[in-house]
Amino acid sequence: MARVILFNKPFGVLSQFTDAGSPTERPTLSGFGLPKGVYAAGRLDRDSEGLLVLTDDGRLQARIAAPKARTQKTYLTQVEGDPDDAALEPLRTGVTLKDGPCRPAKVRLIDPPDIPPRDPPVRYRKSVPDRWVEITLTEGRNRQVRRMTAAIGFPTLRLIRWKVGLWTLDGLAPGEWRET
Repeated sequence: MARVILFNKPFGVLSQFTDAGSPTERPTLSGFGLPKGVYAAGRLDRDSEGLLVLTDDGRLQARIAAPKARTQKTYLTQVEGDPDDAALEPLRTGVTLKDGPCRPAKVRLIDPPDIPPRDPPVRYRKSVPDRWVEITLTEGRNRQVRRMTAAIGFPTLRLIRWKVGLWTLDGLAPGEWRET
């Protein structure tokens, strides 16, 4: 039976267990008491937060992370500016990035989610509004959500992966994990 661990990765933590070769030690998964023998299925950048699925099953790991599998991943994204539905339409039809066109994403404006504040806080500027957008992808390129929102003129300020397939972040505080 495969082990599946859901972990709420905090901001600033690497999605791996070691930081070999780095001149400065950065926080890794090893600091959270996770069971031995599990590995991240996919990655979250150090400056992103949220759901990281870990497993000891290589096939499951590949199925979650492989773009061909089209596993849905949902992100709560705080963007700089105040986009309306028309401004988000390119994301729904498949915005083109430097590495090619993206698959169409499910995108909707949402109210600010009930989530803990980030440490360190997101920069706040009185003169520049921000909005929250929910984005669901079926691919996972490097820094894709950030590049997509920037491509339409609304840079990402905070990025939280909320859902991978049927698993969600519900009930997990930053740094907490549970086995399913």
